[in-house]
Amino acid sequence: MSEIQPSIYVVDDDAGIRDLLSEYLMAQGFSVRTASGGAELDGLLAEARPDLLVLDLMMPGEDGLSIARRIKGLAGSPPIIMLSAKGEDIDRIVGLEVGADDYLAKPFNPRELLARIRAVMRRGAAAEPQQAEQSTRLVEFGPFQVNLDARSFSREGEDITLTSGEFSLLEIMITHPNRALSRDWLMDQLRGFERDPFDRSIDVRVNRLRKKIEDDPANPRYIKTVWGQGYLFTPQGKP
Repeated sequence: MSEIQPSIYVVDDDAGIRDLLSEYLMAQGFSVRTASGGAELDGLLAEARPDLLVLDLMMPGEDGLSIARRIKGLAGSPPIIMLSAKGEDIDRIVGLEVGADDYLAKPFNPRELLARIRAVMRRGAAAEPQQAEQSTRLVEFGPFQVNLDARSFSREGEDITLTSGEFSLLEIMITHPNRALSRDWLMDQLRGFERDPFDRSIDVRVNRLRKKIEDDPANPRYIKTVWGQGYLFTPQGKP
């Protein structure tokens, strides 16, 4: 019985890039479908949801940021890796702010994209159903409940949607409470590839988590900044 191939949708207005990535990723064992923009992607999504979406930022018509916002508003939305010819920090931050799980600036080596795809999929693999005989790992702090096996997060029974990157960051924090965690260490836990020493994506994800957890994100009780060191998760929610 053949193994099911993970599916990837590549959305880019450049036909050359679509063909290159399609050929390369299929050679690496992925099932790949391509789209030149949002309209074609919507047609693919109507048929089936992919395991991951590779999405260009700068496209004519509806751009990648708008598409990402729409996709992340759907139930069971796939993780997204954004591509862009722009490499400035602000573009990366905006991409992450709308819910992208990673960001890669053009031009790039397809092997680097492959490494990032695998890293994002490894994080998502924990969402697979656990065997019935395994106990469910539940964590509670303040009014929040976290199911680490189902990768679900709720506040007093009301579900809160997190991206795979946000949930992975939260999981690391709640399993290492009351300890100052450096940005470099957090990056190493989340991503297993070479990164820019000035990468601020951890700060972006922390800010996104704070908006979903903290009553006052500017004065956080659960995820605190330790100046010069990193971040500290305090499950007691001390002011």
